[in-house]
Amino acid sequence: MKKYSDMSREELLALKAQLDKEYADIKAQGLALDMSRGKPAADQLDLSMGLMDVLSSDSDLKCETGVDCRNYGVIDGIPEAKRLLGEMSEVDPDHIIIYGNSSLNVMFDSIARSMTHGVMGNTPWCKLDKVKFLCPVPGYDRHFKITEFFGIEMINVPMTPQGPDMDMVEKLVSEDAAIKGIWCVPKYSNPQGYTYSKETVERFARLKPAAPDFRIYWDNAYSIHHLYDENQDFLVEILEECTKAGNPDIVYKFTSTSKVSFPGSGIAAVAASKANLEDFRSYMQIQTIGHDKLNQLRHVKFFKDLDGLHAHMRKHAAIIRPKFELVLDTLEKELGGLGIGEWTKPHGGYFISFDSMEGCAKAIVAKAKEAGVVLTGAGATYPYGKDPKDSNIRIAPSFPTLEDLGKAAEVFVLCVKLTSVEKLLERLKQNKLYFTFRINNVY
Repeated sequence: MKKYSDMSREELLALKAQLDKEYADIKAQGLALDMSRGKPAADQLDLSMGLMDVLSSDSDLKCETGVDCRNYGVIDGIPEAKRLLGEMSEVDPDHIIIYGNSSLNVMFDSIARSMTHGVMGNTPWCKLDKVKFLCPVPGYDRHFKITEFFGIEMINVPMTPQGPDMDMVEKLVSEDAAIKGIWCVPKYSNPQGYTYSKETVERFARLKPAAPDFRIYWDNAYSIHHLYDENQDFLVEILEECTKAGNPDIVYKFTSTSKVSFPGSGIAAVAASKANLEDFRSYMQIQTIGHDKLNQLRHVKFFKDLDGLHAHMRKHAAIIRPKFELVLDTLEKELGGLGIGEWTKPHGGYFISFDSMEGCAKAIVAKAKEAGVVLTGAGATYPYGKDPKDSNIRIAPSFPTLEDLGKAAEVFVLCVKLTSVEKLLERLKQNKLYFTFRINNVY
């Protein structure tokens, strides 16, 4: 297939006429499809319905230490829940605090506490002239919304297939004490599906930040979200590396069962050094009388252990994997070799990252919406919603049915083609005007 950039103006115009007709035909179908968020589909949620049955009015509702889970007590999580999420997080249960239903809430809370009361005795951020955060891009929009909410200045750091540009990270954090943290989705990253390399994790562990209260916000949301049994990414465990490097306090490691069981009804946890956890507990004693221990007990009884979690996630993978493969096959079949887009091919997680020609993402998303397919907003994967190249689009294949996803993928690639042709024709027009101007003014 000939690259679009190698086509003549006449070829592009002929192609545009064809694509315009296809687009009009699609719009006439009156589609109403949503690929905007990485939500589990209904058949994925059905996998966890057993959670509703493991506890009943005649169940033993005491945890293994004899505490009645219906009552106050055990503010940082029942032991068996710590053990389960410790196994999931690859850390000792002594380094785990169990929270409520969302790790995002814990991250928000951690930033808020740092703003008002500081980190481990350091100056509250609200009393500083400037607070900054590093943001690997493209990245998770809700991370960026948290820091934006608190007025924290965000600095873009380019992502690579090995993780964030560590040369840039090391330089920035060592030189600027106003930089207090970095957002990380280290395994099957949102949206690219990259997993940080061993070298990247080791370099994170060895960071020498100018700020003593600098923290790595390690959001390991997709730690067990593999698409394949054999072809899985491996991530070095960060807490152990930080301890080896003599830097035990530098990281907060977050996880949850939000996309393992029920989003909004799962359990979340933070893993960190014992000093960091004591800092967390100091405000938890004032903040809450305890998180939902019945839900913790419910999850433990349903999943039992790490083997149970992995068995459950294989069922998720069996549902999600064909959807990813459908989208990737459509992208390769329809766009491969045309030179108008690049995309990632993740081994896990919930997203595919697509990079269009520069200056096309917003137009592609708008065209798709007009044709009945809602995508994640262009720019959402960058701080302040501003993608400097207007090229990145996050594709979320999980929620639609296979049939609907096939239609949505067809709409998407058509919008990419049409927008790209229009962009190339626009460039040709601008170049012609430029050369006409030069000729008229030089000669």
